[in-house]
Amino acid sequence: MRRSRAFIPTTKEAPSDATLPSHKFLLRGGFINQQGAGLYNFMPLGKIVLEKIRAVVKEELDNAGCLEVQLSFVTPISLWERSGRSEAMGKEMLRIKDRHENEFVLSPTNEEAMVELVKNRVTSYKDLPLNLYQINTKFRDEARPRYGLLRGREFLMKDGYSFHSSQEDMIREFELMEETYKKIFTRLGLDFRVVEADSGAIGGTGSKEFHVLANSGEDTLVVCEACNYGANIETIFTGEEVHALNEKSYEELKELKISKRCSCGAELHFKKGIEVGHIFQLGTKYSSALEAHFNDENGKPKPFEMATFGIGVSRLIAAVIEQNHDENGCIWTKSTAPYMVNIMISNVKETPQVELGEALYAKLVESGVDTMLDDSKERFGFKMKDAELIGFPYTVIIGKELQNGFVQIFDRKTKENISVAVDDIYSKIMELIK
Repeated sequence: MRRSRAFIPTTKEAPSDATLPSHKFLLRGGFINQQGAGLYNFMPLGKIVLEKIRAVVKEELDNAGCLEVQLSFVTPISLWERSGRSEAMGKEMLRIKDRHENEFVLSPTNEEAMVELVKNRVTSYKDLPLNLYQINTKFRDEARPRYGLLRGREFLMKDGYSFHSSQEDMIREFELMEETYKKIFTRLGLDFRVVEADSGAIGGTGSKEFHVLANSGEDTLVVCEACNYGANIETIFTGEEVHALNEKSYEELKELKISKRCSCGAELHFKKGIEVGHIFQLGTKYSSALEAHFNDENGKPKPFEMATFGIGVSRLIAAVIEQNHDENGCIWTKSTAPYMVNIMISNVKETPQVELGEALYAKLVESGVDTMLDDSKERFGFKMKDAELIGFPYTVIIGKELQNGFVQIFDRKTKENISVAVDDIYSKIMELIK
């Protein structure tokens, strides 16, 4: 993409209500813009990042044997009434009526709808197990939408639902999805923890959350550095204690000692986390309520054993930046960056600079490298500030050093400038982006 043809409306200032780094930098960097309270549009850069994250999620789920579907965003409220969740979800569920006065909801999740999809279509144990998922829009009418993409009302979510003939097989799939989620977040380049969690309004007998560690995280976690144990404080402290701990900053939490030790004998520590995934063992809660049955080996009807699995796809964009940023802007991981390389022509009036920039751009694009060519007429200082704000992993600076046969590569993460001979620039870039 050429910067002169791109739509990247960067700004110097963020709105006063933008308090978190991701909220500020995604707005300032031209990734998103606000449509209303908790409602955001994805502009070209934001859409690229969203699709890259979506592709990683889809690839790992497909590799694990899951099947993608797409359900209607609008769901009849009768399904929710039959499961008993119409009241449980409360005002977070936005209800609407059509011209015939039929009542619907904008789906905040889709357990009921997915059960209805499978019901009477999977009738034998021989057709099980089955794991169906979608990556689709959801809506939850948050009382206090804030923090940009971290707590919006409309968001993109991956929600998956598995159906089984036995509890043992459901647990097997639950464990498979836990490992699959770990692969997803590892590929996205994130430092994360898997923790024991409360099932909340979704229900079921067991659940685990996946948290990206970040000082600005809303959730407080207890983790062991010696083993893999982790838990949301909601599972081990009382309500008043949970509220008090969640109100503390990460710096304040570091000073607190926990009265409890890990089962391995090591000390436990507080961490702040951003929830980006949640998996639940549902059992027969929804299949029984909606009378969704299959015939077992003896021809006897039984309700499906179920599990459900969610990932906040659009929320992950913000989580990446909460974990990876500095005072100047975004620092994308290699798998989430909108463009891996930014070629900056310092002075577009200098023919040698333009010719080298064009040639390098063509070669990188031909090699399949996501590349931005900054051929704009802006001053060098402006271009450099934009490059740091947007967060390109590597910026090739074609400037005055070119007359001596050199260009510079700016590493966004380390802030190092490397001088590289013109003849070596392509091979050096390919080495860096591996």
